Amino acid sequence: MDTDCQLSLCKLVPQSATVGLTFNENGAPDRRGGRKARFGLVTDCVLTENADPGQRFRNDAASPLGNWPHIYSALDLGTNNCRLLIAKPTRRGFRVVDAFSRIVRLGEGLGHSGALSDAAMERAISALKICARKMQKRGVSRAHNVATAACRQAANGADFASRVLTETGIRLNIITPAEEARLAVAGCLPLLDPKSRYGLVFDVGGGSTELIWLDLGNHRNPDILAWTSMPQGVVTLSEKYGGFEISPQSYTEMVKEVREHLQGFERDHALRRHFEAGEVQMLGMSGTVTTLTGVHMGLRRYDRNQVDGAWVEVSAIRDVARKLSGMDYPARVSVPCIGEERADLVVAGCAILEAITDLWPANILRVADRGLREGILTTLMRQDERRAVPK
Repeated sequence: MDTDCQLSLCKLVPQSATVGLTFNENGAPDRRGGRKARFGLVTDCVLTENADPGQRFRNDAASPLGNWPHIYSALDLGTNNCRLLIAKPTRRGFRVVDAFSRIVRLGEGLGHSGALSDAAMERAISALKICARKMQKRGVSRAHNVATAACRQAANGADFASRVLTETGIRLNIITPAEEARLAVAGCLPLLDPKSRYGLVFDVGGGSTELIWLDLGNHRNPDILAWTSMPQGVVTLSEKYGGFEISPQSYTEMVKEVREHLQGFERDHALRRHFEAGEVQMLGMSGTVTTLTGVHMGLRRYDRNQVDGAWVEVSAIRDVARKLSGMDYPARVSVPCIGEERADLVVAGCAILEAITDLWPANILRVADRGLREGILTTLMRQDERRAVPK
């Protein structure tokens, strides 16, 4: 059974108990970053689709709720994870009624072969079939299903998307890095501090890392000043430098590679001077940031309610990263919040985090266990809200 949660608290519950989570609505950027790319209404920037019988989802199960006669879903198929949220609109946002998350490692071996492997595609399709059943059970009638870096980069990414449609009924939209960045920002806007002049949001993924530089002068409708997407993610770096046994030299080389890539972004946009002036809020999203935060908090088991929205000192999170980078694989497996599923990828994430915080010296970091899916849901509902307003 779904339950309500007060929007003003901006709280999330653990992944196993996501049902009942309620979100507020926010804006999203209208087009690719660059100077003064104004956040427009979220409905202007995302391809949406109605679920139809061809997608095997019921289109007559949802009764009208407010202005929106739909049940909504957002599916994010990334390089490492497959995630789904299903939600109903409320008067002030939406309430999650079902969720799913599984590590599928779709991008495994992609850096070497240039293509998605048969085993990786089978794992992803197995997870997507579960998502399709959940969508059907909940009567989803508005769906946006996105695939990100792995499908963008793979030579057989489009063929895989076609196979997914045939075998699961899910129509995947392989989105651009620009759309991925703006949807991620849309999902975490409630965590941006209106007292800060600027914001730097970073999202460490499996196959890429996105950074978005924001002007927070108008908190509800910020400007994207610049953004970048770099091909270093936790999977790609782990496959290049190793994930099980990482020498200190390999770790140093990982940090150096990421920092050198980021230097161009700094040269073009001069972020560092604003950090030194104390004008910037840094916000990190992704499994790397949330996992390191859980380790820093000493959690025996990951608890989304404690991690999402938390403020942590950058020096403390860097200490955790350094300690993990010096551990061998069995030691990392034994660390709560990491385990076997993340132990071979977490060091690459530590290297990316260290490179970012080397270049841009923030004192404190806000942690977001939210992003793309929440941005998609907000987008879909805002679109229907606009359609419902009499002209």
